[in-house]
Amino acid sequence: MRLQLLSDLHLETESYEPVPASGADLLILAGDIDTSWRSFELFRDWPVPVLFVPGNHEFDRRDVDDAREALRAHVTALGLRILDDEAVVLADAQGRRVRFIGSTRWCDFDAFGPSGRERAMRAGGYFQNVMQSTRFGEPFGVDAVRKLGLEQRAWLADELQRSGDWDATVVITHFAPSLKSADPRYGRQPGTASFCNNDEDLLPGAQLWLHGHLHCRHDYRIGDTRVVSNARGHSKRGEADGFDGRRAVEVFPA
Repeated sequence: MRLQLLSDLHLETESYEPVPASGADLLILAGDIDTSWRSFELFRDWPVPVLFVPGNHEFDRRDVDDAREALRAHVTALGLRILDDEAVVLADAQGRRVRFIGSTRWCDFDAFGPSGRERAMRAGGYFQNVMQSTRFGEPFGVDAVRKLGLEQRAWLADELQRSGDWDATVVITHFAPSLKSADPRYGRQPGTASFCNNDEDLLPGAQLWLHGHLHCRHDYRIGDTRVVSNARGHSKRGEADGFDGRRAVEVFPA
């Protein structure tokens, strides 16, 4: 099964026209496609099924829970399938069954361990202030982000322990599962925990883990699990230099 992967297109400000990848069986959208949600229209008649996992910026200036419900209705009406703490099993042309597990997987600020959590949360406050989102009538600050992130981590852990009738498992998150995905421009600093989680202990449950959020590209292995991101980012910052929007990843490499 061949997967085209796109994330962090930021079409609320960027000018970019997505093009289907030759031979792809699915398009994976790993979040931060368009803060305004308008550009999801571009994927209405995509030639292959589209799986979408929300990014953090899909919730900008919105109530998180209200937005989750409204975003689901919005993209579903366009023919996209959202994976927001849920899984689906799809088969390729050869009949091989792939389980796709999708979650935004908000950060829990523990990328550097409990000893680094306080500094990470202080740094993360900046990004939450920029989001201007709410939950339960309160600002969606670092404490609320951490709570939701831990809930989603527990859900992922439980889902990955399940057995069933599939030949491979692919996890799709917006936030990265490892500090190995840290943006090389900035290195590892407290703010990196707003982009990367320490989910390396969950990786053995999947053959492939796809993510977005960091505006750079990655392709590496931890054990037997391949971790891939294909984020475009902002062209004015040079982040889109070298971006290949038609890149595809094989679930079952030859």
